[in-house]
Amino acid sequence: MLELRPGCERCDKDLPPDSTEARICSFECTFCASCADHALGGICPNCGGELLPRPRRPAGKLASNPPSSTRIYKPASR
Repeated sequence: MLELRPGCERCDKDLPPDSTEARICSFECTFCASCADHALGGICPNCGGELLPRPRRPAGKLASNPPSSTRIYKPASR
């Protein structure tokens, strides 16, 4: 199950579970659309994978399958 990480690893923008702005790679590295599309060119800086829109979890499933609360923020490594 996807972690649904709460923020962009590059700029720390909030990305709630229903966000259409979240982009992820196959390792679930998470970035906002702006960072993914413009600064990173659609490529994950961690693994080199493709950054694609993150699926949204239905609101009714969030209580029994909550998103991650762990933020990963690495601006210096970008």
